[in-house]
Amino acid sequence: MFILYGVVAGLVAGFLLGGRLERLADVRFRLGPLAFVALAVQLVLFSPLADGLSDDVARAIYVVSTALVGVVLLANLRLTGVPLIVIGAALNLAAILANGGAMPASPSALAALGFGTGGNTNSVVVDQPALEPLTDIFAMPAWMPLANVFSIGDVLIGAGIAIAIAAAMRRPAPVPPTV
Repeated sequence: MFILYGVVAGLVAGFLLGGRLERLADVRFRLGPLAFVALAVQLVLFSPLADGLSDDVARAIYVVSTALVGVVLLANLRLTGVPLIVIGAALNLAAILANGGAMPASPSALAALGFGTGGNTNSVVVDQPALEPLTDIFAMPAWMPLANVFSIGDVLIGAGIAIAIAAAMRRPAPVPPTV
């Protein structure tokens, strides 16, 4: 859910900096449909629709879909903010791969949101997570809409999204070619 807050922050910053919403339509985002497919797969994967999948299959699908998002991000490195998103996504993928295809969450972060050892999260509790500082060790304030646990990678992704949106809103409109 951190991504949604990055979108909102980017829109607010873009408007405050004199940007225009319609300039977002001028951004040429390479491989965009692939990103939507990969993210849609993750939405299904962490919904009741995927309850019949074994953990091994679900984890493999999660890693592949996350890697596909990474491919899309690399194709768009030229866009302002995307390098920060790539770093955050790489940190998250490293933690996921180091922990067998799942993102570990701190039990105390989950408890802060009243989730116990699970809940409205795509994270899992692991006794001794590898790369623990990169895992979901933080909790959003429980009063926030869609509050969840998050990692430092999520912070970088959210910041990168906010920067990308604000920068795109401020970008001058393309000049039509003269004949």
